[in-house]
Amino acid sequence: MKELDLKSTVNLMNSIMEFELAGVVRYTHYSLMVTGPNRIPIVDFFKMQATESLTHAQQVGEILTGLEGHPTLRITPIEETYKHAVRDILEESLNHEKKALSLYKELLDTVEDASIYLEEFARTMISQEELHNIEIKKMLRDYS
Repeated sequence: MKELDLKSTVNLMNSIMEFELAGVVRYTHYSLMVTGPNRIPIVDFFKMQATESLTHAQQVGEILTGLEGHPTLRITPIEETYKHAVRDILEESLNHEKKALSLYKELLDTVEDASIYLEEFARTMISQEELHNIEIKKMLRDYS
């Protein structure tokens, strides 16, 4: 096994934490902006996404402190597009989920062969983010 690059891992995990915390704000905003006849299930979906983003941020923060890192107080900047049609919100969500997926893949590359625990954590998160991508693509199908 190779040695864990602690500095790179901590920096990357802070970036992930900032991104997940931004997801809490993003998905909470989306849940408030949805209108129309399908509002209720879509609002519930976004509320679940916000809760899950918070859970992910907390999990990352726990690992960070376990690695003697200092969890960030920042969040990734969120662009306000002022587009609130369901299709627009879902497309923005898909972009957000694709970026999350790339961050977790980067984490896997960073920790691979250095920490089985961190590898498994990264793989679990990649699996969840891939599922989100699939779900949002399925939700977008009616709009193509």
